[in-house]
Amino acid sequence: MDAQLQQTIDYIREQISIQPRIAIILGSGLGSFADLLENKKKLSADAIPHYPKSTVQGHHGYLVFGEWKGIPLIAVQGRTHYYEGYSIEKVTYVVRIMASLGVTTLIVTNAAGGLNPEFKPGDLMLITDQINNMFRNPLRGPLRYGGQRFPDMSNPYSTRHFDLIESVARENQINLKRGVLYVSTGPSYETAAEVRMIAKLGGDAASMSTVPEVIVANQENLEVIGISCITNHATGISDSPLSHEEVTETAKLVQKKFLMLLSGIIQRLVYL
Repeated sequence: MDAQLQQTIDYIREQISIQPRIAIILGSGLGSFADLLENKKKLSADAIPHYPKSTVQGHHGYLVFGEWKGIPLIAVQGRTHYYEGYSIEKVTYVVRIMASLGVTTLIVTNAAGGLNPEFKPGDLMLITDQINNMFRNPLRGPLRYGGQRFPDMSNPYSTRHFDLIESVARENQINLKRGVLYVSTGPSYETAAEVRMIAKLGGDAASMSTVPEVIVANQENLEVIGISCITNHATGISDSPLSHEEVTETAKLVQKKFLMLLSGIIQRLVYL
């Protein structure tokens, strides 16, 4: 194992005793899930060796270990983004930690702008595929953490879980959308011309995170589930200016629906 990663893992194992197999990265406005865990222990990003600290308003910067209805898991409360100035390797460092701790399934969530005209703010979207327009790949360079040089990306989000997720949505009367996630570096939002381009490329929702994490998760052989919270219409679809405050506020409004979906998915995963 890489020396820095080993130091990180050694510190975490000194602090926690549970052995989670499920990890969740919580997007903007969705971090409250971590506060609901039982028997939880929060590790601050400031205290974890080599762990990058989130600098975005509303992102707390914790790894939270605990149980959800008796199921042990890790929740990331405040991810780091490439636009904050970190290297793409640092942005995905948390996924290396998860894999080293024995996680086998990663649930990634985010706030995203709706590009598909059938989507509206407050919708939840099952991510079926992704478009990486960051022009950065976290696997570039020496294989510092091992793994495949050229990992396959034909199934970045585990298709075998799609029916399970949609079943949970139906049981909770959630109108779950399906779509392709487009990701750019940010932090500026897309122009109207860029939104038209993304739609032609096949993107249904736009974000500034998630894709690098999913690439590393696939190299680490983790199964990935992705859920986007559609927080706003993209530029050109909406006449209103976009703001981070609008994104986080909309995400907070759908927390009940999000928590129902997330809870159901976690409970079903245990029986697979």
